[in-house]
Amino acid sequence: MKKRICALLLTTAMAVSALAGCGSGGGGSTATTGAENAAKETTAASAGKNEMSVEGDDVTTLNVWTFIELHQQFYVDMAEKWNAENPDKKVKLVLSNMAYDDMHNKLSLALESGEGAPDIVDIELGKFPAFMTGNIGLMDLTNAMKPYESTVVQSRVGIYSKDGKSYGFPTHVGTTVAFYNDELLKEADVDYTTIKTWDDFKEAGVKYHEATGKTFACIETSAQWMINLMLAQKGGDYLDAEGNLDITNDKMVEVLTYIKEMQDTGAFATVPGGQPDNEEAYPFYNSGDYAVQIMPFWQTSRYTNYMTDLEGKVAIAAVPSFEGSVVETIGGGGTGTAVVASGEHAELAAEVMAFIKLSEEASNEIWNVLGFDPVNTAVWTDTNLTQNPDNQYIKYFINYPFDVLNEVKDHIGLLQSCTDEKAPSINNEFCNVTLNSIYEDGMDIKEALEQSQDTLSNEFR
Repeated sequence: MKKRICALLLTTAMAVSALAGCGSGGGGSTATTGAENAAKETTAASAGKNEMSVEGDDVTTLNVWTFIELHQQFYVDMAEKWNAENPDKKVKLVLSNMAYDDMHNKLSLALESGEGAPDIVDIELGKFPAFMTGNIGLMDLTNAMKPYESTVVQSRVGIYSKDGKSYGFPTHVGTTVAFYNDELLKEADVDYTTIKTWDDFKEAGVKYHEATGKTFACIETSAQWMINLMLAQKGGDYLDAEGNLDITNDKMVEVLTYIKEMQDTGAFATVPGGQPDNEEAYPFYNSGDYAVQIMPFWQTSRYTNYMTDLEGKVAIAAVPSFEGSVVETIGGGGTGTAVVASGEHAELAAEVMAFIKLSEEASNEIWNVLGFDPVNTAVWTDTNLTQNPDNQYIKYFINYPFDVLNEVKDHIGLLQSCTDEKAPSINNEFCNVTLNSIYEDGMDIKEALEQSQDTLSNEFR
């Protein structure tokens, strides 16, 4: 039996070689993914400080905590742009990079005690709900976001919000898309551009499997990327309208049953590591054992770093949907950049970080450097950016990735439960127990859900 590891719905802690991404989405999604583990591994060995060098006397020092080393240089680069454009409000960032758990635990203690907190901090999506309870120590960033609100994807702002107030700046949308190995599909006479619904997807999978004997796409057991997508498309969730645990609901059963039916065709199977974004899975995709991935957009960087043999073979497309779906796709994974409310320079810190995370200048860098889909959609139609022939991601994929983003941008939703404090426990149960019980052990779906409902209810009691 496959090793049962639940990673966290992707964090903006996705490690890409030296590059870590933002990912959780789990994002609009609430699953957990290997990104948390990757973040722990990369940051535990690289904790340290990065201090800007800024000339002049009237400079405000802002202390920044992160668990993603690459964010340090990105923040410094963008802060230098801020200083150039705002010479009367220059800042000097002093950045501390820490191991994932250490940083979040240290932040929690600092906010509780009122001592030792930074001015600015990256908080991973799976951890964010824990900081939204009781006396919230983070600043309401709603006003700081106003200059960008008309072009920012609101569902991504929503995952770091509570009671109408925004507490975190997102780094990317993490739009869930389909990655098709077009070279393999053509050999089986499968045209990915004709796949519009999940029935189309299933039928294409069966056709591909019959022609090649290989697996079309994976069934997830250690993450919930596809499950959360399908659940959102059906208007479902893990909690009811009152916020009570409700994982045995009809829509959940429908989604898991549909996926089980796909598995039963033989064309869909679990993959080593339990999901596409896993070091155990990359070689299987790279060698052509699996033809399709349903993943957040930031998976682009995994292709360029870990599946190099597929360059020039993979197309990005909109995900399949159900008939009548209002939500076509969701964001996955993420890290919210927050400002500590009690900080001496909180207002300036919020203004600076809004520029660093949401401005068009920042959005260009987020795509060019990190390969993420920026939350500011104003840049999505800038062909100088989105069709730049020198960009490594444009070179890799056979079509323009932003063409897909523009196709779905008005229909990007989220699961409300991802903002709830119950989310981490739900994710842990699904990724360690529920999905393995159904798709590895063959347990009846309703029985598996009822068992997990009981387990979680006892935990939340």
